[in-house]
Amino acid sequence: MRRIGRLSLWSAFHVLASTGLVLTLSACETTPNSMARNGAGMEAVEPTPAELRAIVKEAYIYGFPMVDSYRIQYSYFVDRASPEYKGEWNEVHNVARVFTPQDKAIQTPNSDTPYSFLGADLRAEPLVISVPAIPDRYYSLQFIDMYTHNFAYVGSRATGSAAGDYLLAGPSWQGTVPEGIKSVIRAETNLAFVLYRTQLFGTDDVENVEKIQANYKAQPLSRFTEAPPPQASADEFIQPLSAEAQKTSPEFFGILNWLLQFTPTHPSEKALMSRFAKAGIGAGKGFDVAAFSPAQRQAVQEGMADAWKAFAQYKAEVIDTGKKGSADGFGTREYLHNDYLMRMASAALGIYGNSKEEANYPAYFTDSEGKPLEGALSRYTLRFEPGRLPPVNSFWSLTMYELPASLLTENPINRYLINSPMEPDLVRDADGGITLYIQHESPGDRKEANWLPAPKGPFFMIMREYWPKPEALDGTWKAPPAVRTAQ
Repeated sequence: MRRIGRLSLWSAFHVLASTGLVLTLSACETTPNSMARNGAGMEAVEPTPAELRAIVKEAYIYGFPMVDSYRIQYSYFVDRASPEYKGEWNEVHNVARVFTPQDKAIQTPNSDTPYSFLGADLRAEPLVISVPAIPDRYYSLQFIDMYTHNFAYVGSRATGSAAGDYLLAGPSWQGTVPEGIKSVIRAETNLAFVLYRTQLFGTDDVENVEKIQANYKAQPLSRFTEAPPPQASADEFIQPLSAEAQKTSPEFFGILNWLLQFTPTHPSEKALMSRFAKAGIGAGKGFDVAAFSPAQRQAVQEGMADAWKAFAQYKAEVIDTGKKGSADGFGTREYLHNDYLMRMASAALGIYGNSKEEANYPAYFTDSEGKPLEGALSRYTLRFEPGRLPPVNSFWSLTMYELPASLLTENPINRYLINSPMEPDLVRDADGGITLYIQHESPGDRKEANWLPAPKGPFFMIMREYWPKPEALDGTWKAPPAVRTAQ
């Protein structure tokens, strides 16, 4: 495997840009055939193929959100050749438009709020993140660590509409907090991601959003305090696997081992990491499949397949049945209670979802009869009874996603959602309710204002309730079902 030499972070970017070097994973030293020695100098006992398979399954479920998140952040902040590239780490990058089917890096993106992106590298020093006063619309900054925990929020709900400066620090920083900082936000990992959402009221509102985004700032602490900067971090960013390859390639674990260097072990996971180490999985370790025996290689492949089988079963039995909603898999470490399968499911179905108190996500994978949604032969209605629109402090939306990609779907009217800013244009039923028409073909001119176009194939929908009211969270209000109608 080739690596870029020990360059500064910024020099590494210049090398990537100018030479097109591709970083690959090395075949390194730790595998089940080359275990770490114990204090007596004896070889540790290798796991049997059955034990290896079980550990690999567990480690894959644990690590999938991390590896997939890195794939996205690499395309945003490292790979200048990527169509998804936003710019360098530790700078805010704005997109003053909503997402379309051409945006393919993130599964189930919203198309309500233009995004801004900040990849935070906190190894050298903290960042000071500044927001302007935003009194007239919803906005939020979602702070996401490498585990995909939502560890903090700044915005309309969490901190109010006033301007402010916030200090984002890594797990080992012990410096002095300067005057003028509203609060210190502590990340559990040295690499983090801040996802900004700024509400857009319509196409004629884009300039207003651009003005707000221009006042989102991030700068190193040393620049904020006008102090000499610390020595820049040296690192090598390895190339991720594609979204498809990471489902089956054992190189997944080499990427996971590299990422674990930036994620100090949480006390609750020490036993877990000891178990993973038996399979050569751990911070800074290599994962050389070429050195495995045929039985061990087969065990690794089977363990990865087992993880996806566990995901499919969990989705069918827990998510699709409504026992847990999409938002139940997003939140702090404390909220998730180390439920790694739920964390994997949430990342696979819609990575970077908000915590429930910020945005609730009723999901539609099946119709009212429990059958999967599909647009080739079926049509559906979804009716809000009079006075029973989603109860929110900000706004709601219903967005269409095609399967299996979990991306926005092309359609002749370029409509990917129906949301509360569209309410004045929706046609009301005779009793004042609102019926939405969900199908591939147009329902006709009279109903087209209420049409959410579906693909000619399988799909699902996500309802988003931004800053939900208590009744949206405690079950007092329930999302209406999608009802299949006659052709």
